Amino acid sequence: MVRIQIEKLLPFSADEVTTDFELIEQNERESVVSAVAIRNEQLAEMASPLLERGYIPRQITVYAALRASTHAPKGSAVLIYPEGETLVYAVTENGKLSLARVFEGGNGDQLQIELPQLRLSAELQGIDASSPNVLLDETCYEMRDTVQGILSSPTEIVGIELPPAPVKLNLLPESWRRRRLQLVRQAEWRRRLLWTGGAYGALLLLLLAYLGLLRFEIARFDGRIAHDAPGTEFVRATEAKWKALAPAIDAHYYPVEILLHLFESLPSSDVHITAYNQSARQISVDGEANTAALAYQFVEKLKKNPDLRAFQFDMAAPRILANDHAQFRLEGKAK
Repeated sequence: MVRIQIEKLLPFSADEVTTDFELIEQNERESVVSAVAIRNEQLAEMASPLLERGYIPRQITVYAALRASTHAPKGSAVLIYPEGETLVYAVTENGKLSLARVFEGGNGDQLQIELPQLRLSAELQGIDASSPNVLLDETCYEMRDTVQGILSSPTEIVGIELPPAPVKLNLLPESWRRRRLQLVRQAEWRRRLLWTGGAYGALLLLLLAYLGLLRFEIARFDGRIAHDAPGTEFVRATEAKWKALAPAIDAHYYPVEILLHLFESLPSSDVHITAYNQSARQISVDGEANTAALAYQFVEKLKKNPDLRAFQFDMAAPRILANDHAQFRLEGKAK
């Protein structure tokens, strides 16, 4: 409702202006508000140094409202302060701006004329302008006696060094709000991308460092292998010689020993060994048994004989002869 009333009073369309208001007081019958309006064209001209550099402010407010909320948050007060080459006279209620006028020049003689008229205008609008709380900016100290004489109230000198209090009034156009939101989101995404890129860059550096460490370790091991190569080759050559000499120096490979253990493993006198052959690492045994079962028993006993553990025995299926005897051949390979 406040915005509708403001738009009715202004000689501009709603798209040309930005408005806002603050609630001063409220009861069951009526509400008193402080309303402010500004043309967007004028606002863009004022903010052009920021807009040209891509900066959009978070809040645009009235300086008089800012000083009122800072220096006179309770009760009614009169604020007088310079703004450029002009003098601003503002009436406030509970830290909210009720009325503001600008005096060109602002000397003592002009104050004698303007202040009483402004005070009467404020009272005609229902604004309490008789408040004894008069605040004069420290830069206007020489006007203190004049102001006290005109308003008949003690005048307090205030400075601008206090941190400004928060103000609800915000005259930021809606298009600026949307653009600022876009810029904030873009900045947030840019920051996220930078963090993501930094994280990937750090991972890449760690990977490169790890690969470098692996190359260093590989080179170190290659160096140690090259250093130990003569000793390793000597061990391999010695092992090969001992393997070649094993049949001659190891009793497990002696033909007499092997034949002894073969005859010890015969399951009965019905199994006969008919031929025996031996090379450096292999033996073969031909034989004949009264039954195929005896041949298989012979092979199993050979496999379990601890003195023949140096060989791995294998036998093909026995051949059954005309007299029902089983002829077999088994081979043993050195492990």
